[in-house]
Amino acid sequence: MRVIYILVAILFANCKSPISPKLVWSDEFDMPGKPNNTKWNYDLGDGCPNGCGWGNNEAEFYTQDLKNVRIENGMLIIEAHKDSLNRRAYTSSRMVSKFNGDWLYGRIEVKAKLPRGKGTWPAIWMLSTDWKYGGWPASGEIDIMEHVGYDPGVVHGTIHTESYNHVKQTQKEGKVTIADAQDQFHVYGINWTKDKMEFFIDNTVYHSVIRDPKDTFKEWPFDQRFHLIMNIAVGGNWGGKEGIDDSIWPQRMIVDYVRVYQ
Repeated sequence: MRVIYILVAILFANCKSPISPKLVWSDEFDMPGKPNNTKWNYDLGDGCPNGCGWGNNEAEFYTQDLKNVRIENGMLIIEAHKDSLNRRAYTSSRMVSKFNGDWLYGRIEVKAKLPRGKGTWPAIWMLSTDWKYGGWPASGEIDIMEHVGYDPGVVHGTIHTESYNHVKQTQKEGKVTIADAQDQFHVYGINWTKDKMEFFIDNTVYHSVIRDPKDTFKEWPFDQRFHLIMNIAVGGNWGGKEGIDDSIWPQRMIVDYVRVYQ
């Protein structure tokens, strides 16, 4: 019996515990008022000098005004309004962590409640920080969560690359129905490693993309650092596919926290 105890002790001594991911960046949105400017910047305006709607014919003008983005009661509020500004019939906000939060690989989690109604197009997503492989889509896009209001509860997780993108209708996309996404908070996230991208909601993986050993940057540009973007677009080629309901505004995406682990 003593021999058995000794063998068991040796086995336990040689078992290494898995390394837990370390929290490397977060925002809990604890301080009321403007979001922390050491963590967030903004994309402002309508996308280009002649008003191209961010390449998607979107109807909003992005601001950093408190009306459109603020922290209240420990929550981040991104709020879209129907109020004409600079040729656009709506205002909203688009927050970016570029140069304040940029990561290569990791687990990204965002706990959020989504807006509702035709014309809303909230997104939690990522773009390349350094654009090493060229302009969109060559350097890649990671859509952690996208939702269009005319298709309530259906959440999309997608990658776009030079070979796989929505212009070619070849994007690698997963989707799942979360019936109460507009009424309750859920954790939207990705597990991003050297050779795999997993999309999950509340720790349940619903879509995975695995890198083929033969892939070049055209298929897998995800070996560079990316930053986070959170916004509500209004209308556009996808969000406005069934029109915009002018009776629903304002609409909010509410974010409890953002956490990044590596």
